[in-house]
Amino acid sequence: MKTIACAPIRICDNGGWTDTWFARHGAVCHVAVTPIVQAQVETVARGTLQKRVWLAASNFGQAYYFDPGNGGYEKHPLLEAAIARIGLPDDVDAKITLHSRTPPGAGTGTSAAVCVALLAALDVLRGGQLSLRDLAYEAYAVETEMLGRQSGIQDQLAAAYGGINWIEVDDYPQARVRPLALNLPFRKTLESQLRLAYLGAAHNSSGVHEMVIREQEDLGPDSPRLETLRRTAAQARDALLAEDLPAYGRALTANTEGQMALHPDLVNDTARRLIEIAKAHGALGWKVNGAGGEGGSVALLAAGGTQDALVTAAKQELPQVAFLPLRLSPGGVRVQSFD
Repeated sequence: MKTIACAPIRICDNGGWTDTWFARHGAVCHVAVTPIVQAQVETVARGTLQKRVWLAASNFGQAYYFDPGNGGYEKHPLLEAAIARIGLPDDVDAKITLHSRTPPGAGTGTSAAVCVALLAALDVLRGGQLSLRDLAYEAYAVETEMLGRQSGIQDQLAAAYGGINWIEVDDYPQARVRPLALNLPFRKTLESQLRLAYLGAAHNSSGVHEMVIREQEDLGPDSPRLETLRRTAAQARDALLAEDLPAYGRALTANTEGQMALHPDLVNDTARRLIEIAKAHGALGWKVNGAGGEGGSVALLAAGGTQDALVTAAKQELPQVAFLPLRLSPGGVRVQSFD
């Protein structure tokens, strides 16, 4: 039996940083997009493989055998922990391949999307009992409970549900997801004017993030900087519902400024230069995706008719920047099985 699960990533996550344990309550407005991540699970009879699982992480060029649930992790803790959480039926071994069309460390919730897709594929082997919400919270538990990592909840919800969502975190990590029903012509316009720029290096700023977390923990959940980010989420939601792209662009920009207020290094030098190029080409707004820091990516909302000129100028001045193909993803994780 072969099962393939695909899940979207997310960009334009206004209100990010408020879906966390130290914020306690928050709001996020984000956009789920392709390129997707994919998890493929092929089962074979128990005892066929050297160990229970053969795991190929194609983006890292690694493939290896391991036995899940042995009390430790070998090369990819997130993937191995997800497999251990769901488990395999007793009568099978599994060949598992993971692939992301987005570079690792892009700041687009890719790790959460991979985890959600992998859990969804493995859940089929157990009868497919998990709901979309269950999958999101199981992926969250893999990161926080099993691996002890810092994690919000919005990335997992984006991968599970897809679409353009308004997320309210009433009491972390419990959240309510409200899809924003936008007219198709407006969705097409939004899609045509969005550009996703990978900054040429994987996101890696744990030291800065820890500093921000300690400071915000001391200030408390209602700190002015967190309140600013919560407001930008509501501004993004209202602009989208009003089909007002200039207002949406202003909300994206306000959120990026809010990230800089948390710590200047959350918007790195390459991102700052890209933003200056976007400004010079009349862009409506920009959002450093995810928490920000070194590497990562920026979502740009170009003015109509300026997209190609903006991309060309950015590539000329910043050759390390790659623009990734992007489409809105109306749905979340999808699973197909073949005998």
